Amino acid sequence: MELKEHTPVETKHVCFHCGEDCPDSSIREEENYFCCEGCHLVYNLLNRNGLCTYYSLNESPGTNQRLKVRPDKFTFLDDEKVKQRLLLFTDGKQSKVSFYLPQIHCSSCIWLLEYLHKLNPGIISSRVDFPRKTIDVLYSENSMSLRKVAELLTSIGYEPHISLNDLNEKEVRKVDRKRLIRLGVAGFCFGNIMMLSLPEYFSGGAIADLTMKHLFSWLNLGLSLPVFFYSATEFYQSAWQGLKQRFLNIDAPIVLAIFITFFRSVYEITSGTGTGYLDSMAGIVFLMLTGRVFQDYTYQTLSFERDFKSYFPISVCQKQEGKEIYVPVSEIKPGDRILIRSNELIPVDGILFHGKAAIDYSFVTGESAPVDKGIGEILYAGGKQRGGEIELEVIKDVSQSYLTQLWNNSVFKDRKKEDPSFIHKLARYFTVLLLGLAIGAAIYWSIQDPHKIWPSVTAILIVACPCALLLSATFTNGHIMRMLGRNGFYLKNASAIETLAGADMVVFDKTGTISQNGSSQITYEGKELGLTEKQLIRSLARQSNHFLSRLLVSYLPDSKALKVEHYKETIGRGAEGYIRSTKIKIGSAAFLDIEKDSDANLSRVYVAIDRQIQGCFLFKNTYRPGMKKLIKDLLKTHKLALLSGDNDSEKPYLSQIFGSDSQLYFDQSPQEKLQYISDRQKEGRRVVMVGDGLNDSGALMQSNAGIALSEDTNNFSPACDCILTAGHLNKLPIFLAYAKCGKRIIIASFIISVLYNIIGLGFAIQGNLSPLIAALLMPISSVSILLFTSGFSRLCARYMGLKLG
Repeated sequence: MELKEHTPVETKHVCFHCGEDCPDSSIREEENYFCCEGCHLVYNLLNRNGLCTYYSLNESPGTNQRLKVRPDKFTFLDDEKVKQRLLLFTDGKQSKVSFYLPQIHCSSCIWLLEYLHKLNPGIISSRVDFPRKTIDVLYSENSMSLRKVAELLTSIGYEPHISLNDLNEKEVRKVDRKRLIRLGVAGFCFGNIMMLSLPEYFSGGAIADLTMKHLFSWLNLGLSLPVFFYSATEFYQSAWQGLKQRFLNIDAPIVLAIFITFFRSVYEITSGTGTGYLDSMAGIVFLMLTGRVFQDYTYQTLSFERDFKSYFPISVCQKQEGKEIYVPVSEIKPGDRILIRSNELIPVDGILFHGKAAIDYSFVTGESAPVDKGIGEILYAGGKQRGGEIELEVIKDVSQSYLTQLWNNSVFKDRKKEDPSFIHKLARYFTVLLLGLAIGAAIYWSIQDPHKIWPSVTAILIVACPCALLLSATFTNGHIMRMLGRNGFYLKNASAIETLAGADMVVFDKTGTISQNGSSQITYEGKELGLTEKQLIRSLARQSNHFLSRLLVSYLPDSKALKVEHYKETIGRGAEGYIRSTKIKIGSAAFLDIEKDSDANLSRVYVAIDRQIQGCFLFKNTYRPGMKKLIKDLLKTHKLALLSGDNDSEKPYLSQIFGSDSQLYFDQSPQEKLQYISDRQKEGRRVVMVGDGLNDSGALMQSNAGIALSEDTNNFSPACDCILTAGHLNKLPIFLAYAKCGKRIIIASFIISVLYNIIGLGFAIQGNLSPLIAALLMPISSVSILLFTSGFSRLCARYMGLKLG
């Protein structure tokens, strides 16, 4: 018996249109490759509509024709109820809608989509939000409809992603508008207070014209009121919440510094004894708000919270009295007949009534192989039909389906509790020490020189204000989140950085995470096959919708399809037929009446020609590039485990890679995955879970940090703390190391701040440091900390080989 192996060779192609790297070679026209459907289509569309001036800036035009759209694909958009829920605006003449387009890839996509009015006069305007991958379309109701807009987008390669979740009222994730207003107010007031304080700085407090001095002081007091009573309220609320829980967070000493500087300034200005320190108070508030807004912007465009409605279609084709009509999924009830076409998601549990079903449950159970189902068998919600059209009789409505029940676990109902940041733990001791020093200084000077009590206490609180510590944490985390985002790793919030840095265990899902869905390495064992035999096998395999048959067709060399007579397929077993009087039979060992191999868990397709066994094709999962090095690097710093919903056919291979100290479990249900994570946490482990499917959602939520692997960062990723683009999975050890680096930078900046405080406090306690000089030193310290954190964040990223821009 011979062994012939075909190892696919990965070849990188450059997009003929835009010049960017192509993720794969699936989009091809003659000898030209394209990175996306937009580039594939754009040249022909531009040329046809007289827009070729664009190519004065480009040297790589692409060619293609519009894609065909199934006539009834978007029929549900004609439903007035659905339409009104999706539209952003309508006045009967013009309507505006926003669609999510996961296919948006490059500048050519944006250019094409913003010229939709050239393709159809009914489009008034279109604007693309590239970070969110959405398009806002304004169209005329007289010549266009919502359905036609969706069909137009689909025809040029940008099919809108519309789910049941789009019909629900939901808050748009964006930077807090109130925080932006508070920042604007603080910035305006701070700038003007600084300007009015310049004479005080340059004269050393000895302004000759007392009238101007008093005028500037009262103007500063007026400008400080919006900062104190409005912009700083965020810090008051945070500190108060901490005190109610008997916990001193980082905002407590900041609020104390704001109060002391403000009321001391009010006293000095109203009594005529000084000009106060309102510039320091306004500066503290402005810099703190700037850091928080900066951090907000780093993750505002991604959605980390998903429920089952994010995966459901809006409508489904229902059969009523022999007619096919589209109705909302929420209106489907037991007893209804629905039609599911190829690659459509099954939204409800039902019994197969007609057709051949090959259901892909990989997103629900993790099992990579589609399951063949016969008439009368139950099909569960969440599966995707990989064959032709099938008809189901509904047995449960949406709210009772299997997919919905995955969210009934309490882990989805209760928000994941985040551990307090180590910044807040430091702040607790910092605040106690600060208050102790201030009280001690007050007691000392009340005995020695009562006139120095207030200057000393005020200088201590200004100099020792922990704003440098908070700024270092805020800006360091913001820089780290921005750097990670540029490298395809998106974090939900800053606390995820600390969680990743403190993790000591990483748990992987297999299907779709370390292995690639829809891709297999195929080998052949048996008698050598000639071109004629391969053509016969390929022609028979083309008749089947089974996923192994489709893989086999792709593997065998291209050849003319021969006519198959007396074709017969036995679901789940194999297929047979006659080609030019030659009987061909392909399928399982049992289907060909041969002895089953000991390692039969491997996917095998046996071949018989004229009742003679020729051999078999073996199908092995294809793992992501760099997977072995990824596991090797992680084993140096973390304990590893693998939880898979798939069978254990590749356990020997994976055991060699993960090593004897790692735990590998197969045939795991979503509940078993969740329980495994929970058990490890009870042992004291801090667990990072990496998964991609709905079956991983419970484990992702239960883990200390859940990383959802996604081919597209905005589409079909379950609820998580982080989203990692699939192409960057091999960089996970670097990302975890960079998170630890961020914590070290914060600690280093804190040490610098403490050294500064020790020096400043030495003078302040002795009463030799005027509050004015302390007020000037505070922003200098803060700016130096910002420069330090920014510089070292970039330096660490460069050292680790991360993309900087």
